[in-house]
Amino acid sequence: MQQNQFGQFKESQPMAQVPAIVSTKDQLYISDMLSWNLNACKKAHFFAQNCQTPELQQALEQAGQMHQRHYDRILNHLNMQNKPN
Repeated sequence: MQQNQFGQFKESQPMAQVPAIVSTKDQLYISDMLSWNLNACKKAHFFAQNCQTPELQQALEQAGQMHQRHYDRILNHLNMQNKPN
């Protein structure tokens, strides 16, 4: 967010084009997103394996699969960006 002359925050305009480089801050955030999703996937699977309630076990497995899909989607997107044209 940007601050106007009165010290109030206003919404930033979206970029017209994605930059050709990834900043260090962006790279660290992407790394964090991958870590968060992988960790959540592993934890959900672990808890599902140790759960006695079938409904809860299924919900935990679904949550883990969702985080796995997010992880794969981020990684796939990064891999597509690194391929030469």
